[in-house]
Amino acid sequence: MTHRILVVEDDPTLRLVLQDNLRSEGYRVDGAADAAAAVRNTQEMTPDLIVLDLTLPDCDGFELLPVLRQSGPVPIIVLTARTQQAEKVKGLALGADDYITKPFDTDELLARVRAVLRRVRPSISRMRLGKISVDFLNKQASDGKRPVSLTHREFDLLSYLAEHRDVVVRRSELLRAVWGYLDTDISTRTVDFTIARLRRKIEIDHHHPQFIRTVHGDGYCLSGVTDEGMHTAKPKSSRRPL
Repeated sequence: MTHRILVVEDDPTLRLVLQDNLRSEGYRVDGAADAAAAVRNTQEMTPDLIVLDLTLPDCDGFELLPVLRQSGPVPIIVLTARTQQAEKVKGLALGADDYITKPFDTDELLARVRAVLRRVRPSISRMRLGKISVDFLNKQASDGKRPVSLTHREFDLLSYLAEHRDVVVRRSELLRAVWGYLDTDISTRTVDFTIARLRRKIEIDHHHPQFIRTVHGDGYCLSGVTDEGMHTAKPKSSRRPL
């Protein structure tokens, strides 16, 4: 299914650039130059994601955020020149799923779009790892009758590994796809730390994991997934450039 994205940006040049870049990625894209058009489009077209500039001629984006949320749980990426930390915290508190400041790299925005869509529209709805049942759509996991508490990031990571089960996924790919990083050459143990936390929750013995295996010098591989209760769209190649 092709995702529909609404770009809310009053600068016509930037709006056109964003729309062209998103269309080149295969998305259906609509544009809105002000808050009124954004609300009308959201109600009529039901976009899968909104890219929202905070500075609009008829309304402050912070006021528009909760209004757009009334149309449903549509994910929103805020795009703004406001760089203060307090502004970012406010935007996320009002319901933004991500926050990108101007000037920005178009490739970074596209990576964030992919990451957010994957998080809210997982291609795999649910799966089973031994006794652990994972429901990606409702963000729930359980071991029999006992709930297993996973963070949103752990669900995202597990979902991406499940999409590419039995395939080695490099750390750099996970940083791009799950965290939205562009510079994957940075020194970070983010992936390793999250994998370690996830193993403690889903593995029988996290020191000797049977589901999330480490491929030394390469990345991680999810195996041991049972087909029962697992629903997935046609898998995409894990080597598709992001």
